[in-house]
Amino acid sequence: MGACKRVVIIGWDGAGNFVQKARTPRLDAIADRGVIGYEAQTVMPTISAQCWGSLLHGVAPEKHRLTNDIAAKKTYAGDSPYPSIFRVIREQEPNAKLAAISSWDPINTGIIEEGLGIHKATAAAEELSEEEAARLPETTTAGIQRITRKDRQIALTAASYIRAHPDFRLLFVQFDLPDSAGHQEGYDTGHHWRSIESTDEHTGIILDAITEQELMEDCLIILVSDHGGGGAHPNDHGSDHPMDRHIFWCCAGPGIATEFHLDERFEITDTAAVVAKALGLQAPAEWEARVPEGLFRA
Repeated sequence: MGACKRVVIIGWDGAGNFVQKARTPRLDAIADRGVIGYEAQTVMPTISAQCWGSLLHGVAPEKHRLTNDIAAKKTYAGDSPYPSIFRVIREQEPNAKLAAISSWDPINTGIIEEGLGIHKATAAAEELSEEEAARLPETTTAGIQRITRKDRQIALTAASYIRAHPDFRLLFVQFDLPDSAGHQEGYDTGHHWRSIESTDEHTGIILDAITEQELMEDCLIILVSDHGGGGAHPNDHGSDHPMDRHIFWCCAGPGIATEFHLDERFEITDTAAVVAKALGLQAPAEWEARVPEGLFRA
């Protein structure tokens, strides 16, 4: 078993590296005790299924062959030569507690394999409190309000899982708000930055649960975006423009070398290898994912 007893991956869909322009105290606190890079690269095309698929399956889209349409219609093959990190854990640790809690349904239904005994959850939107509603811009659309409510419920669901199952090995959480705001209001805009700030608050709900259960000391926390946006079109993504392709990637936890400099050589695909390394697992030879030299202390 690795130095970490558990890993938590929290994905901020569509946040790119625009977190630098938002107020993100919870992200900053993790970065202060770990490492963060704003020039990490995602895969091409810069679309959610291709990007989350590469993070979870450790290979480029040309190999995992996931697209948004495919992920929405069918489940990822359980006998693929490119297993997700969930399948890797299950095959090496049959009794491990695993969970995926996602605002975007295709992650659970099409990107992560079925039949692995993973606790999977999505959430219906709930009403915002008056305080939360007051923080939203007056021009916020009904669609953005709905995703904000849903992401908040995702955070609460994840926090409840942590409290009920503190001995989990891997928890993956995905928030959809930054991408929804980018599509509706434009990426790298004031509305987009505020959606990132809301996502930081939602992340805090999860981090607080980890702290309350006294799990932070032996937990690897990874905060990451799948893609940016606004490069080829102000309200879209998918291109190889740096605004679409550059993402933030942050981690902190046991064994992480805080002096490590994470730059453009790090790719979202490498996340899978980092998780396997942290948990003391053998990464599949078929993975393209690699652990950056120097990220973990010798």
